[in-house]
Amino acid sequence: MYLASLSPNIYRSRRGVDQSGPVRGGDSTTAKEEDQCYANGESFSWQELLYQLGIATLHLYPHFKPLQNFKGVLENLSTEICTSRQKRFNLVTFVDTPGLVDGYMKYPFDVDQVFLWLGSVCDLILVFFDPMGQALCKRTLNIVQKLSETQGEKLRFYLSKADEAESESDRQRVLMQIVQELCKRPGLNMCGFDMPTIYIPSLTKPNHCVNHIEEVCKTIEKTINQTVQNTLNTLDRDCDVIAMVITDKLSTDSHRSAGNSRCQCMGCILGLLGFLLPSSLLAVLLLGSVSKQALVVILGEDTAETLTPYVVPMVKAFASLSALHQLYYCGGFILLSLTLLQLGYLACNTQHTLSGREKRQLKEKLVYIQKVVKNKKKKLYEDYLRQSVGEHDMV
Repeated sequence: MYLASLSPNIYRSRRGVDQSGPVRGGDSTTAKEEDQCYANGESFSWQELLYQLGIATLHLYPHFKPLQNFKGVLENLSTEICTSRQKRFNLVTFVDTPGLVDGYMKYPFDVDQVFLWLGSVCDLILVFFDPMGQALCKRTLNIVQKLSETQGEKLRFYLSKADEAESESDRQRVLMQIVQELCKRPGLNMCGFDMPTIYIPSLTKPNHCVNHIEEVCKTIEKTINQTVQNTLNTLDRDCDVIAMVITDKLSTDSHRSAGNSRCQCMGCILGLLGFLLPSSLLAVLLLGSVSKQALVVILGEDTAETLTPYVVPMVKAFASLSALHQLYYCGGFILLSLTLLQLGYLACNTQHTLSGREKRQLKEKLVYIQKVVKNKKKKLYEDYLRQSVGEHDMV
């Protein structure tokens, strides 16, 4: 599952003096970078993270390769891999986007287009509003409004760092300002709008603010379940589509092969006629011009006696014609012969068919999809249902 946020999703511990530092492609946070960080409520050291830069990120996640089409993104792209398996953390890919500010701030890439593209490919969009900024950043609201037009069902709003507000009245005031700003935008003025408050709890600094961070985890887990079901259903449909395409391709190839055989047979017949007509004319003329004794010596007595009743009349009929008519007849025979040869050549122009190796590979793929992938999908669905419901509910 791919989850995009409009604010950092890996929270660094904020203890000691303030110090600004870049995080993920230009985002900045006011914090002292210590040895501890938090993800999904779990603390781990930065040494446990595997760090990858832009090109390595695209090799690790090839489905994000369209990001390299946006100028300036690759130089500011990095990956931090955590090995935690708590709360299905290994099934989630967080995409942390840089924080936005108004004014003359210039970013090294087109943040609007990048955010919109990420919103189209992710499964959930978490929008974190900082109480210090009071959600009055026009650039952030503009992007959220654009995302709501096409990806509204993915948007979730949260008031992060809620523990930094001095009192409950301050938090309520900030929430009211955020809701007012959002409701001014068409598409964001929705019924049942909700914005839970979340923060990273600290043992050294107790806070009575209500923390809904567990609801974030439940929302992510619910999205994971939906994504798993959609993926398995899509796998089933894709298998059917691939099997149908392979079957159609094999059937089409079979029809083409049968049509090619008929065309080749017709071409051979026409070509044979094209050769026989001038050959027969030439043979008749040659046999009629020799004496009977020479014909007996060349073909034998029996063959000569058999051909004489047919050859002699044809030779006499041809000899009775004038020279001009003889020329016309010869030209007609030659033209007819060339026409038959041309028709035979055109009839032999067959359609492309699959080779034996290609047909064998397609049949193997079809068997693999029907016998292996389908059964694997069925087993995965059963495992997923077994994890979701009780054993006694399985049929």
